[in-house]
Amino acid sequence: MYENERELVAAAGRRLAEGGLVIGTAGNLSVRVGDHLVVTGSGTDLGALTPAALPVVDLDGTVLDGELTPTSELPLHLAIYRGTGARAVAHAHSPSSIAVGCTHDVLPPIHYMTVRLGGVLRVAEYATFGTPELADNVLAALDGRAAALMRNHGSVAYGVSISEACGRLETVEWLAEVYRRAAALGPPRLLSDDELAAAADQFTRLDYGR
Repeated sequence: MYENERELVAAAGRRLAEGGLVIGTAGNLSVRVGDHLVVTGSGTDLGALTPAALPVVDLDGTVLDGELTPTSELPLHLAIYRGTGARAVAHAHSPSSIAVGCTHDVLPPIHYMTVRLGGVLRVAEYATFGTPELADNVLAALDGRAAALMRNHGSVAYGVSISEACGRLETVEWLAEVYRRAAALGPPRLLSDDELAAAADQFTRLDYGR
């Protein structure tokens, strides 16, 4: 089932691993196809994914195809699909995102690329991984945003494709890394609400990225 989507998810896993966003099994991915999801399996190495190893589940989490158990974060993925217009979800345990999520309630607006994710990113309250409580916390943090940080855990992003979801996840980690470096030098100058709004207007005016 869904050979093309499985190929895309496997390639996305290698992309995140090669970019240093995930190490080993520390992350998971999914793509929605109608009422089905292609997801990564539990305890699988994202840098060594193969299409055949990816389970297919329905929107209730029932396995339809594949030998592996779906990722333990399947409740998180399902909640995002139910609560947003997501067609793909990417989650990783990226170092700078974790660091910011351990120390802040939001990822401070250090750069205008913040607006490309919907605004200042929130940090979802901590809950045990793989639980409905964590899924609820993350969904709340995603309100009006395309990504969120997760307290003492990592980051998550969604998009209309797995490529967009991964790109947004990479932007989150880049912003977190820039903030971390700036904060090490001294109190960073952050962008104001007016400056962020002006950047958003400029992106719209330029039809940026299209």
